Amino acid sequence: MSKNKTSAAPRKGFKEFIRKFFVSLKRSPQNIAMVALAAAFLVYSLNLTAISNTTARINSPNMGQCEFAAMLFSILAFVCFLRSFPKRQKPNMIMLGLLFLMLIGLVFVDCVYLTRITQAVMRADNPLVINVDTAYVAIANNTIVAHIVCVAICAVLVATLPIYGKLLKKINTSIEVEGNGDMEVIDISGED
Repeated sequence: MSKNKTSAAPRKGFKEFIRKFFVSLKRSPQNIAMVALAAAFLVYSLNLTAISNTTARINSPNMGQCEFAAMLFSILAFVCFLRSFPKRQKPNMIMLGLLFLMLIGLVFVDCVYLTRITQAVMRADNPLVINVDTAYVAIANNTIVAHIVCVAICAVLVATLPIYGKLLKKINTSIEVEGNGDMEVIDISGED
């Protein structure tokens, strides 16, 4: 077999995986922000037991509503996000505005919930003591903080999407095919 023969076999390996990954990101850079939004949802929903136990233990005003609103705003944020970036079209600004409202709502209800935990731990009469039996309160507190951080990261990623979208488009993902350098120039000038 000669070395100059071009192979039509599909390329495999880690380099090809990375190339396809970057091609996908160039086409849909909003997927980076979507991963951050999914991480925020997972952080909150996977620790919902600790949050519910904390709500039942402290039983302060609006804690249950905050917990419900956080789950509702998380789901609505996903819907708004998916509707904000239709395939091969410009972003839908109305849905993008609603997405930011959902993210602001998430941070607000999380801050209210954190305030209720802090009030329960710091109150003068009968403060909540965090020990082995009430360890879920510390887990809920840490979960809410992590949720706020993930939501903030998502908001920053959505806001800076035009910037890193342009940077991603500059990455060279083209494939060098063997034998292309040997091709002759085809003259298409008017032959009679």
